[in-house]
Amino acid sequence: MELSVSRDNAYGRLDKFLRKQLKNVPLSEIYKLLRIGKISVNGKIIKDPAYELEPGDNVRIDEDLSRYARQTTLVRPVPLKLDIIYEDEDILALNKKAGIALHPGDRTVGTTLIHGLMFYGKQKGFTPRLVHRLDRDTSGVLLVAKNNRSARILSHMFRERLLDKEYLALVAGRLSGHGRIELPIDGLEAVSEYEVLENFKEVTLVRVILHTGRTHQIRRHFAAVGNPVVGDTIYGDKDVNRRFKDAFGLKRQFLHCLRISFMHPTRPEKINLKAPLPEELEEVLERLRT
Repeated sequence: MELSVSRDNAYGRLDKFLRKQLKNVPLSEIYKLLRIGKISVNGKIIKDPAYELEPGDNVRIDEDLSRYARQTTLVRPVPLKLDIIYEDEDILALNKKAGIALHPGDRTVGTTLIHGLMFYGKQKGFTPRLVHRLDRDTSGVLLVAKNNRSARILSHMFRERLLDKEYLALVAGRLSGHGRIELPIDGLEAVSEYEVLENFKEVTLVRVILHTGRTHQIRRHFAAVGNPVVGDTIYGDKDVNRRFKDAFGLKRQFLHCLRISFMHPTRPEKINLKAPLPEELEEVLERLRT
């Protein structure tokens, strides 16, 4: 069994990670597996329960846990069509579609992107490592590391804000010019900068630059200033969402990661990855312009 460490579950002890991921496995069994050397991280056997995990780590369990499998989070390879926009020996970049989760969770049923990535990696001879995330209903550039070295470097770059991340969002209400939103999220610094691209009757198209990477940052920031992302079912305006669903058939939040730029993790080269706006979002804009 292989488990992928993401930004959501990293920076924690190995035993706590295993307890969360292997919900139906007794605690005594988890510590036994550690003690007898059945658990490895990035190919190295780890016996220390307090070992600190980082994003991109790959945890392997060399034991048949099928007797506990009913509630265990397994990451098995599953065929899935991937829209690959860039690939080399160290990194893989996808144009993620809206409507698919990155990895299994309590509310996720069925195939996730990591299942498809595991299948692709098995065919190509590498283990994919997620180094950042996009929400289920957010589309756009998703960066994946293909080995442990690039995973650690890219994770560091995301933590230290050494990448440029640009999003397109359609938000309720009218904004003008440029703006900066500096509102803490979950007690942590969060900074979003935006530029208005187009004004419509009741909504505004903005380009957003993230200076931090907090959970749901764009959605929460724009909702906090009274301009929620159109189609956002958690922080959005229900009336606006309903009108856009009825008039334009919009069934997702209008949020897309357009570009990520960064220095390559293993060679002196600037990488600029772009993902075109999906057809369903382009159609909304075209109809708004008429």
